[in-house]
Amino acid sequence: GAGDRQPPKDKWSNFDPTGLERAAKAARELDASRHAKDALSLAQMQEQTLQLEQQTKLKEYEAAIEQLKNEQIRVQAEERRKTLSEETKQHQARAQYQDKLARQRYDEQMRQQQLTNEENLRKQEESVQKQEAMRRATIEREMELRHKNEMLRVEAEARARAKAERENADIIREQIRLKAAEHRQTVLESLKTAGMIFGEGFRAFVTDWDKVTATVAGLTLLAVGVYSAKNATAVAGRYIEARLGKPSLVRETSRITVLEALKHPIKVGKRLTSKAQDALEGVVLSPQLEARVRDIAIATRNTKKNKSLYRNILMYGPPGTGKTLFAKKLAVHSGMDYAIMTGGDVAPMGREGVTAMHKLFDWANTSRRG
Repeated sequence: GAGDRQPPKDKWSNFDPTGLERAAKAARELDASRHAKDALSLAQMQEQTLQLEQQTKLKEYEAAIEQLKNEQIRVQAEERRKTLSEETKQHQARAQYQDKLARQRYDEQMRQQQLTNEENLRKQEESVQKQEAMRRATIEREMELRHKNEMLRVEAEARARAKAERENADIIREQIRLKAAEHRQTVLESLKTAGMIFGEGFRAFVTDWDKVTATVAGLTLLAVGVYSAKNATAVAGRYIEARLGKPSLVRETSRITVLEALKHPIKVGKRLTSKAQDALEGVVLSPQLEARVRDIAIATRNTKKNKSLYRNILMYGPPGTGKTLFAKKLAVHSGMDYAIMTGGDVAPMGREGVTAMHKLFDWANTSRRG
């Protein structure tokens, strides 16, 4: 039957007043009750409690809203920071790209400038070569013209000289004939005079035996004197060379000569006042070889002190290993002189090499220090 009901005409058609009636009845009962005031106070307290709860919720809502606002502000700040960082990256990338483009443009400009400079330099070189070729051609042309003019002048002078000689040939021949006759007459007269003088002198010399004897004796004494002086000079020269000089084969020596003392007095004085050095000072060797070489240096020094017989030493090895340096140090350490020579200087002398070697050993034997 509900489906047969008509719909209400207004909103109050279905209102049920029983609820209001119950409420009014409860209110009258409450007013008549002796706990009305307590109920009212309780209702007020409940209302206040509700209000406080509402205020608390409102404050919580406001705090939540404030927190949301702060979170929104933080998010916005983070977004802004990210945006600024992204913009900064974009600016940096743009600046790097612009810098790259600028460098590329600069490199291109420099390359173009270099190409331009090379082209200008090539053009200048071509221009200089052309000018040099023109100058060379001009000089060659001038030299050719000068040579032609010189040849023409020489030819003209030769023709003129030949013409003059042909015209003056008779006069020249007569002059030559007269000069030749005069010269022949002078030579004949000189020969006659010299023959007469020489013949008379030779005749007078031959007839006087005292003059002949004195002349022969004088010539003999003269020959003996010349031969003796030559040999004496050679002996004295060798003696002086052996004592004072230095043989040509000696390249370097510690022996002090008179000429060296006169040329370098300060250097010679320092060498004379210097103390004996260690034989291995400045020489770098392996420990085993160093010990062996040091024994040789000590033995040589003791041999020098005791005036005994020396041992012979043969040092071998590639260049630059310290052979000559140790030999010098050994001589200085032992108080002896040293002299350096090489066989390459003896070979080109040929037969004179033997004489040079004898001079070298004679010079070495004159050393007071050994």
